[in-house]
Amino acid sequence: MPTLSVLLKRSAGSTRDSGARWRVDSSPVRDMNRKNIMSDTVSNTIKVEDVGPCRKRISVEIPAEAVNDQMEMAFGSVASEVSIPGFRKGHAPRRLVEKRYGSYVKDETRSRLVGQAYEEAVQQNNLKVLGQPPMEVFEGIEVEAGQPVTFEVEVEVMPEFELPELKGIKVLKPDSSLPDGLVDEEIKKISINEGSLDEREDSGPGDYLTGNAVMTDKEGTEHYNIEGAVVQIPQEGDEGMILGVIVPDFAKQIGTPKEGDKVSVKLTGPENHEVEALRGKDLTVEYEITKIYRIVPAVISDLVAKYGFNDEEQLREMVTNQLQQRAEVQQQAVMRQQIVKHLADSADFELPEGLTSQQAARNLERRRMEMMYRGVNPAEIEQQMAELRSASTENARNELKQFFILNKAAEQLNVQLQDQEINARIVQMAAQQGKRPEQLIEELQKSGQAQTLVQQVREHKTIDQILSDAEVEEVSADEFNERMNDAN
Repeated sequence: MPTLSVLLKRSAGSTRDSGARWRVDSSPVRDMNRKNIMSDTVSNTIKVEDVGPCRKRISVEIPAEAVNDQMEMAFGSVASEVSIPGFRKGHAPRRLVEKRYGSYVKDETRSRLVGQAYEEAVQQNNLKVLGQPPMEVFEGIEVEAGQPVTFEVEVEVMPEFELPELKGIKVLKPDSSLPDGLVDEEIKKISINEGSLDEREDSGPGDYLTGNAVMTDKEGTEHYNIEGAVVQIPQEGDEGMILGVIVPDFAKQIGTPKEGDKVSVKLTGPENHEVEALRGKDLTVEYEITKIYRIVPAVISDLVAKYGFNDEEQLREMVTNQLQQRAEVQQQAVMRQQIVKHLADSADFELPEGLTSQQAARNLERRRMEMMYRGVNPAEIEQQMAELRSASTENARNELKQFFILNKAAEQLNVQLQDQEINARIVQMAAQQGKRPEQLIEELQKSGQAQTLVQQVREHKTIDQILSDAEVEEVSADEFNERMNDAN
């Protein structure tokens, strides 16, 4: 079995931005010894201009000579490698090769020329680009022999700014002792999580629905079509969530449906949704209920048996240890938050007015990973994600600002990650979730969150390095909460 380090190395290059991402030099035919297609006398025309805070527009014209050279090279490579019936390998007529493989050669030429030109533009202008441009930006570029190739792409870049002083920041460290009653509350949550599902014909507040959900806008454009979408019926008058969006009057709209019923839910797309096409739109979700169920909490004796304990006392001891570990993680988290808030309040630079889909998705994934690290259960995480989509634009911009600041601080402090640090975080998170480390790695890879985890560990290491030079004051939990409320 591969080691954790190997698995993480495999996944560290993947990202989860909205949509597929274009990759430089991703063509299937690649010869590392092949000469550069650009001669000393032929060069690209490159123009870079500001189009807003943290964004640049790159305009490129690739001369016809370079297009011809690359197409000739691609045709030569194809002609020497393919086998066409009736001809020896490498001896088929040029016109036949062009007829059969002309489309592939154009794609190969476009991929290589555009990839090299993009990298050239980034390097020549010292751009600190975040992520990669969307694939669709390049798919429409036409490539024809004897014609120049032109394209434009907008990219997100790191802003230029000065970091505030990183030493001597004042931080409060709250006591991490467990309050009375917390163990009992946690056992109740475990009882619900480990409970059984009681299928029902009628529904009521607190019940769960499973069904098929289709989200469309006023023009009839379909944005989501999800089978097995789960919805919880809120208490009367409360808000609820469907397809990751908070609906203020959800209890009124969803009602108490029966199996087989179809419900129409009206909502407005959150201003910070990672899918830009949904922002501010009047949307409708058609929801057809296929199953209704209620959770019946597990009894204590069943929990004792499930976890292999002899009695309830051993169960309580396990829960106490888990809560204490979680409290220590939370203690460190709130100290880190104070550092980040101080830096964000002290640093001054221009931010975009609105977030791109890439920026919004990054904000959400950073928050999701932070909650996973703290041991928040999956249902609560999804609820928090929906609330974040509905949060104010100012809050979302602050998240973006923190991302930029921590990246710059990591560079200034020369923060480097080791494989064992990534693996230690995986082991810790897996233990909190009751999973094997290999299982968590597989989930992170499938969801595209592996790089978000690496980014989180890098940010935490950066903040902890700043914390080591901070002025820390230990206080009780009550005093901490009081002083935090006064500060806000």
